[in-house]
Amino acid sequence: MKHLSKNKLPSPATFERIVYKNPSEYHYMKVQLEFQDHGFRLTDAQFKQLIVLALRDLFGEVGAALPFDVLTYEEKTLSAILRICSSGLVKLWSSLTLLGSYQNKKCAFRVMQVSPFLLALSGNSREFILEE
Repeated sequence: MKHLSKNKLPSPATFERIVYKNPSEYHYMKVQLEFQDHGFRLTDAQFKQLIVLALRDLFGEVGAALPFDVLTYEEKTLSAILRICSSGLVKLWSSLTLLGSYQNKKCAFRVMQVSPFLLALSGNSREFILEE
């Protein structure tokens, strides 16, 4: 057993904690638009314009300038996968949530999934059907 001199104390253990608040540059959202009157159709350009209008209604021109991409759009189900820079995720999400109508027709966006990884949106265990 080693004897320590009176002036020498063992150095305390040191550690460094690194926290990444948001390492991903983009987030991906799987969304679906639902109208009260079924059968309403939108083209991909109209769909994107509706999202821009929702951003403008809530955040003004600054919100309308928020860059986002519609990666996929399915006209039959009015569903899409959106890509947004992570810093704009909350603004886009809140704009979609608070949208209530389009061309005087009541509607609502349903945010189905959100992830910083596009691959995570490719499958959903809630929609998975087992074959017997």
